[in-house]
Amino acid sequence: MAALARWCVRHRLVTVLLWLGVLGGTGAAAAVAGVAYTASYEANGTESDRATALLAEASPGRGGDSATVVWHTERGTVRAADVEQTMNRTLDEIAGLPGVAAVDSPYGEQAAGRVSDDGRTAYAVVTFDDPVGGVDARDARAVADTAAAARGDGLRVELGGGAVALTQTSGGHTAEIVGVLVSAVVLFLAFGSLVAALLPIATALVGVGTAYAGTVLLGHAMTVADFAPMLGMLIGLGVGIDYALFVVTRHRRGLKSGLTVAEAARNAVATTGRAVVFAGVTVCVSLLGMLILRLGFLDGVAVAASLTVLLTVAASVTLLPALLSWAGPRALSRRERRRLAEHGPEPELPTGFAARWAAVVERRPKLLGAVAVAVMVLLALPALSLRLGTSDQGNDPGSTTTRQAYDLLAENFGPGVNGPLLLVTRVGDAQDRVALDALGDTLRSTEGVAAVTPVEYGPAGRTAHLTVVPGSSPQSERTSALVDRLRTEVLPRAEAGTTLDLQVGGVTAGHDDFAAVIVGELPLFVGVVIGLGCVLLLLAFRSVGIPVKAAVMNVAAVAAAFGVVVVLFQWGWGSGPLGLGRAGPIEPFLPVIMVSVLFGLSMDYQVFLVSRMYEEWLETGDNRRAVRVGLAETSRVINSAAVIMISVFLAFVLSGDRVVAMFGTALAAAVALDAFVLRTLLVPALMHLLGGASWWLPRWLDRRLPRISIEPPGHRPAHATIPGARGDAPADALVGERQEDARGICG
Repeated sequence: MAALARWCVRHRLVTVLLWLGVLGGTGAAAAVAGVAYTASYEANGTESDRATALLAEASPGRGGDSATVVWHTERGTVRAADVEQTMNRTLDEIAGLPGVAAVDSPYGEQAAGRVSDDGRTAYAVVTFDDPVGGVDARDARAVADTAAAARGDGLRVELGGGAVALTQTSGGHTAEIVGVLVSAVVLFLAFGSLVAALLPIATALVGVGTAYAGTVLLGHAMTVADFAPMLGMLIGLGVGIDYALFVVTRHRRGLKSGLTVAEAARNAVATTGRAVVFAGVTVCVSLLGMLILRLGFLDGVAVAASLTVLLTVAASVTLLPALLSWAGPRALSRRERRRLAEHGPEPELPTGFAARWAAVVERRPKLLGAVAVAVMVLLALPALSLRLGTSDQGNDPGSTTTRQAYDLLAENFGPGVNGPLLLVTRVGDAQDRVALDALGDTLRSTEGVAAVTPVEYGPAGRTAHLTVVPGSSPQSERTSALVDRLRTEVLPRAEAGTTLDLQVGGVTAGHDDFAAVIVGELPLFVGVVIGLGCVLLLLAFRSVGIPVKAAVMNVAAVAAAFGVVVVLFQWGWGSGPLGLGRAGPIEPFLPVIMVSVLFGLSMDYQVFLVSRMYEEWLETGDNRRAVRVGLAETSRVINSAAVIMISVFLAFVLSGDRVVAMFGTALAAAVALDAFVLRTLLVPALMHLLGGASWWLPRWLDRRLPRISIEPPGHRPAHATIPGARGDAPADALVGERQEDARGICG
């Protein structure tokens, strides 16, 4: 690491130009290639997936994604000559657009039920050539523009469906801008230097910008979910600014201790840079744990997010030292530079609130530990009612065309029209046809069913399908209950004595199947992620207790974060004022991604906190002193980093995207609890209670484990000695007359 930093400092212009070249090159390539994301969250091999495949095989024009064109008139009815002429012409134009397979008009002979009872609202179904999640955004945009052109005096036209969601612009980059601005303010308050505050942000922006363009290109090589770029930016800005903050903090400490600019930059990368690399690798290991789920679109999310973290780490240990060498002494505030010139090098000792808090935790570990546990348990309790599912477009902001189309359909045709269920089967002999003809009456009498369409047979008569309209919305628990009732009770009775094998598909069925796959794989996934993280910590800190405590703390942070998410999004407490739509289920892939991200991010604080404690423990063998000094010396930078990360994550609530808002809220809650409750309260309290057992490792295991070091061997922290002092006397001995620091406070 020292050699890398030395090269970057000596060739700072080349380093900066290389990074700018990579950023510009990937950005240009991404602009030329365009985006190729997917919005399909189906799991291969499930019943809903088989239903979709069977329908596509039997009726090639019916297996693609669909959109709904809804129109409403306040004067007269939709069957008025002018309205019917306008909409027929519009639907004909849509049918001729690229990527459109079919358009089912309410004015045709087979369109019963697509005109409301009052005659003021009607809808048509547009079927695309490509399957769910595969529709080209340009094709969807053409459909949306053509439909919107029909709007006129008294005629309202709205569009719904997953494909249409691709055409809706987000809130721009407001979330990123707000997050960066708040981070800049926090950094300026922490450093007192505008240059020092801007360097972490510049480094993070270059790394995240390169990763964003790389994610666009990645979408052409593998399946990448449509929320992956925003998630990558959310994680990248958070960890990128934090990693750079840790390096800049160490660099500033080196300048204060009398090192030259080049030496301070090299020392910062050689020490804190190693911890940054270790923390980044831990985050990537956690993220790549999603690969064991074998879900295509999550594989793309894992790789894209890991790419973002890797590039932010690389920028922190290469681009940042080059920028630091350019900034020179301006990384210190004017007051700090003036004091350094007048008084010479001085150690930076943990005093003030940080030292007093460390002493308080040492004196009251049982009480404070109990308070921390109570807080975490209280916040985690709502997670017991977690319901996984996919929110529908009724959760979109009220100003969007998808939400307005959803409301028009729900008000005039019932909420189930927004997410009908599809029953598909192969057909054998005449007995199968008789059973299918009788199935309609059975379904109409089934609880939760609002309407059933007649059976439609494929071109060769070997397949058949019919549509079931639930009496509840796609995201409702009652709709999920209907899917289960059909699969376990109604359809098995209808299939008795026939060769029919009815498959239930549709929006809700697909989302329920996807959630079931996630839940089934979740224990293995969590076990693998926690196990890999524990192994890394075991190798780094040569202790059994440290990894075990870290695993427990991470699970606690995840549980409490989900408790907050359930309260806000599932129960709907406060989601309306925040512009997050109505209450609804929690996205099924959220637990997987949150476990990966939160486990990795919480490891950052674990590494930076415990590595300082471990260093003091190796030097003194005094656990109480090690915990007290480690907490006092790292709590301020950990808290500053947490405030930055929380600000970035909360800013993404402004994105207007419910899924991204869920990520931002959960990450912000978890980081806040991790930094302010777990790492600076519960972890040190437990380590005080355990005493020297915190560092216990069986001798036989110690002999067999490979040795890795976060800090370079033999390195003493820059604040522990003053260069030039006689015999490099300990810093606290030289300044003991000035102010008592954490080392001299008796617990």
